[in-house]
Amino acid sequence: MRLAYHAVLAVKDEGEDALAAWRRSSILDGCARRDGSHAGNPAQDHLGDSVMNSSSDLSFAARANAFERTLSLEAVRSLAPAVFASGAHERTSSKYTFIPTERVLAGLMNVGFVPVEARQTHARRSSALHARHVLRLRRRFETVDLNGSVPEVVFLNSHDGSSAYQLRMGLFRVVCTNGLIVSRAAFPAYCVSHRGNVMEEVVSGALKIAENFEGLATQVEQMERRQLLKDDQLRFAERALALRCPDRTEAHMQAAQLLNCRRVEDTGNDLFTILNRCQEALMRGGLARWSASGRLSRTRRIISIKEEVRLNSQLWDLASEVLAA
Repeated sequence: MRLAYHAVLAVKDEGEDALAAWRRSSILDGCARRDGSHAGNPAQDHLGDSVMNSSSDLSFAARANAFERTLSLEAVRSLAPAVFASGAHERTSSKYTFIPTERVLAGLMNVGFVPVEARQTHARRSSALHARHVLRLRRRFETVDLNGSVPEVVFLNSHDGSSAYQLRMGLFRVVCTNGLIVSRAAFPAYCVSHRGNVMEEVVSGALKIAENFEGLATQVEQMERRQLLKDDQLRFAERALALRCPDRTEAHMQAAQLLNCRRVEDTGNDLFTILNRCQEALMRGGLARWSASGRLSRTRRIISIKEEVRLNSQLWDLASEVLAA
């Protein structure tokens, strides 16, 4: 594990200067409060142009390699239409400050972040434009090298009042294309309610999270140095399985299945490798199990954004607890 600090000060100064300039811009005037007599009050039209203007000078590609890939705004719209909602859900109150995620994304792009993944919840009974959605972002110029992993900012939101703006630290592991989410207990996370000066709080929160990327690299390095005996690996897998299946009698599978290697790069006995093997097994599913009726089946992939965040965070807490022991 190594930390590459090329142009660290330049990047830090660039982010601070961009934030200062952004604070002075008119984008901060876009906190469109909902009119109680008009449900789902749209954001102010004159600010809609600022979203496109803020990103017009950025070069996006629909696909690139794992370290450089970015999403175009068109791709984000296709994957998560709720990002571009024009108004809040009618059930939200008049105190709800509606700011489209699109505008927040523009603010984050202005200070050096680029979107690399976009998803949203697909619920049968909820509106596609108001559903919970998540964006994973990276710094345009990353200075922290995590030896095969990339630090990210995970941004969650919804427009139906079910979720505040949330900012968490993430980690993308290239070899398995899996995205870990770091727990709040390990590193700070930020929740911003849909009231007041949302834009500045969200952008400032993202920059503060990025300031902790070096600390994340240090913790990952410690996990990589920590070797686990076979019995310790099994205990970790048992506790990991319990996070998804609290009632072991309903799991109908062996915890040791989580430790199976799916690729050569996953071989190893260090804590970080074991964490990733268990995380991928639980998140991607495909593990053989016996159903309650006695039929052989396989576990399903986790597609719920809320469940993904919960499970990832608790797995990181579990690894941190083992590391501290």
